[in-house]
Amino acid sequence: MTPDDLAAFIRSNGIAAEFVRPDAPTPTVEAAAEAVGTTPDSIIKSVLFLIRDRPVLAIAGGLDPIDQRAIAGRFGVGRRQVKLAGAADVLRVTGYPIGGVPPFGYPEPVETLLDPGVLAQPVVYGGGGDHHTLIRLSPGEIRRVTGAEVLPLTGA
Repeated sequence: MTPDDLAAFIRSNGIAAEFVRPDAPTPTVEAAAEAVGTTPDSIIKSVLFLIRDRPVLAIAGGLDPIDQRAIAGRFGVGRRQVKLAGAADVLRVTGYPIGGVPPFGYPEPVETLLDPGVLAQPVVYGGGGDHHTLIRLSPGEIRRVTGAEVLPLTGA
């Protein structure tokens, strides 16, 4: 899938989001923040985990490590049952490459967890479908579109 596929999803679902294509590379949270003129707190990540092969998306601040114990506790499994999805699984489930995964717009809906720290930001920037594109939107819009469960996922 590509940013064009994401744009079609955004249009067809009436999502208030804007595509941003920075002129500078965005390989890190800090670089992405600088490229779009914001703080690192406004950059989010969408990380896919597998729980006994069941995909679960975790959305958190880009600099905040996700605590797999929080996910394990939510699903009543041991921490070792929560695996970070590899590149092939991320592409298979979301249709997008690691580093460009948006918070929504996949071939099939994915259960989503949203760290409350994301909701504290007025506007966030997330993956826009590839390594050169971001989307700008409100955290509330992410929650509305994904139906995400708010769950503390980080120590932040």
